[in-house]
Amino acid sequence: MRLEDKIIAAIRKINADAEVTLSITPDKSWSIEWLNGTAEISKSDIEAKMLTIENEIAQAETDKANKKASGKQKLLDLGLDEDEVKALIGA
Repeated sequence: MRLEDKIIAAIRKINADAEVTLSITPDKSWSIEWLNGTAEISKSDIEAKMLTIENEIAQAETDKANKKASGKQKLLDLGLDEDEVKALIGA
């Protein structure tokens, strides 16, 4: 995910109605112009929310891999062989 997308996603998680203009420099520093009376959100709050979102995505990926492995093992426990399992789940 691009830095711009991460920042906007974090802002939207904090305030879904926020209206902003985001500027990012080549060195990845950024600034926000808050539009139409949108209450300013501190950069530290945005960065904290960005980290939370990254952690949630990583956890979701881990959960998905664990569920796939669990499902595969359940199929093996039912007596399917590796080839049959691969044909069903593509792993």
